[in-house]
Amino acid sequence: MPSVPTASRPIATLAIAACVAVLAGCAANAPRPTPAELQQQVADTERAFAGTMADRNHAAFVAFLSEEAIFFTGPKPLHGRQEVADAWKKFYEKPEAPFSWAPDKVEVLASGTLAISSGPVRDPKGKHIATFTSIWRQEAPGVWRIVFDKGNEVCDCAKTP
Repeated sequence: MPSVPTASRPIATLAIAACVAVLAGCAANAPRPTPAELQQQVADTERAFAGTMADRNHAAFVAFLSEEAIFFTGPKPLHGRQEVADAWKKFYEKPEAPFSWAPDKVEVLASGTLAISSGPVRDPKGKHIATFTSIWRQEAPGVWRIVFDKGNEVCDCAKTP
């Protein structure tokens, strides 16, 4: 790497500092996403999260989990990314996904920091077997991770008049 003459170093340092300041200013002045854009981000993130099941990609599933994730799966809640990842590994082991899901409702706080998504869970034949509800936290601009997840079975009972 060529050396910078001693007399030019203050100018080079000043130029670098100016570039850093300009870039920091641009980041600080970046337009904040609209509520509709935030809802779309979360819906897209939920669909990508669900896509990990269809693609049989457990590692990608884990990447969507917050370190603090709590999943209500089974008789006791699962706490933390690793516990959720370990418990859900079984759903990724067979060639065919045991279920699928997709969001049909998404709401985001006005602060843009938390969101809720929910929608149907379907068996491999497409039958609606449950409804999921997920809480997402924006951990960096445009990066949403799931912090809470709970599924509720759908009643397959006859409707009474």
